[in-house]
Amino acid sequence: MGEIATSNRQITLYYNSNSVRAKQTLAYAKSEGLPIHEIDMLKTKLTGTQLVELADKLNLELKDLVNQEHPAYAKHFEHHNFSTDDWIKMIQNNPEIMKQPIALRGEITILVETPTDIIKI
Repeated sequence: MGEIATSNRQITLYYNSNSVRAKQTLAYAKSEGLPIHEIDMLKTKLTGTQLVELADKLNLELKDLVNQEHPAYAKHFEHHNFSTDDWIKMIQNNPEIMKQPIALRGEITILVETPTDIIKI
């Protein structure tokens, strides 16, 4: 069993509070009256287990959760094949490089591409 608790009664949203897409997604979800449990990744450091679990729920490798086009990634890192532990440390120390928002409800997990994606869950 993983560390991430999910519920069919609410949506857990992992997001970066500096992200325009995340702000729009939250605003849209609230306007639709969706019950949201917010986790701002800039304020709440995710554990390695949580990061791996999120990637697994999205059917992605951990490295695929990293937005390598993000300016913070380009500033601090070069494109390499890193170990899982390296990716975890990179995300934990630079949460803004993680692709987000990620929404979970029950057994469903999605990477929100547009704010209206939140209603798919």
